[in-house]
Amino acid sequence: MASNFVPLGFSAIFLWLCILTYFLWKALAHYNKLGQGLKEKNFKSIMETLLKDVGIAKKDIDNLKLYCDKIQKEGFLHIQKIGLVRFNPFKDTGGDQSFILSLVDGNDTGVIISGLYARSGTRWYAKRIIKGKSIEHELSEEEKKALKEARS
Repeated sequence: MASNFVPLGFSAIFLWLCILTYFLWKALAHYNKLGQGLKEKNFKSIMETLLKDVGIAKKDIDNLKLYCDKIQKEGFLHIQKIGLVRFNPFKDTGGDQSFILSLVDGNDTGVIISGLYARSGTRWYAKRIIKGKSIEHELSEEEKKALKEARS
């Protein structure tokens, strides 16, 4: 009866060795893949190189995040909204020759430029806008309309 267990034991040991060989082969293949392109092929140097590269990548990502935040904050200061209204301020001229141009940034701060056309010439006016309101001068209805168009 004991002689029946010997071939069974050898078969189990052989199967176990085959499984271990398979996993060892996979680990070595992975290890060789990690060491691809490196002069020194020991595990310590590979891991040190990888950790150094990861540290450099983290610093680069942090720098890129700071740069993107800076660009986003500065982006609010650039002209983002434009409104244009053409109109006829005088009954004796033909067509909508006059216009109002509203140029504001992300904080609704900028300038409104008015060009009034008359037979005697064209006059230009500019009003400073801070947070959607004119501080120094009252806005006309057309200027309010151009500012509203720029905001929407």
